[in-house]
Amino acid sequence: MIVVEGKEDTVAIRRAVDADTIETGGSAIGEEVLRRIVLAQERRGVIVFTDPDSPGERIRKIVAERVPECKHAFLLKDEARGKDGIGVEHASNEAIVRALERVRAPGPHASSDASETPAPEIEWSDLLDAGLIVHASASKRRERMGELLGIGYANGKQFYKRCVNFRITRKEFLDALEQLEKEGI
Repeated sequence: MIVVEGKEDTVAIRRAVDADTIETGGSAIGEEVLRRIVLAQERRGVIVFTDPDSPGERIRKIVAERVPECKHAFLLKDEARGKDGIGVEHASNEAIVRALERVRAPGPHASSDASETPAPEIEWSDLLDAGLIVHASASKRRERMGELLGIGYANGKQFYKRCVNFRITRKEFLDALEQLEKEGI
């Protein structure tokens, strides 16, 4: 089941792929909708596919807190831009399919036994060294890195959390950083 914000997003998803959706009705996501998402996760699995903007990120965070094992699909801002704003409903079929092909699952959650939780491959210092934080172009660099890694745009702290939660490998990170450097960003 794909969690989207509204009816127009459902139309766009169904235009691109054969899938069922749960609409949150916007960022004021209610308890009834959250219970449906929990049930969907238990029975079928859930992919959160919200708009690449602040309200979409708020919904993503609320759903992930309630259903930490849900998966995430990220749409690039440029692919979601329409004359009325930014949203899944403006994306092409190809962009939606691409985002769904790059779905990310969260990593294992911390357990009481630290030996069972693998150490993250990306450290905060890696973001600093890569100019993704405390850098004149940090925001632009994070936006492109998020595109390359398939984890979307986020501020520095959220970007780091996504690298850890989605188990971004050192190789993936370095390959994306190399591409970023080639592009001169």
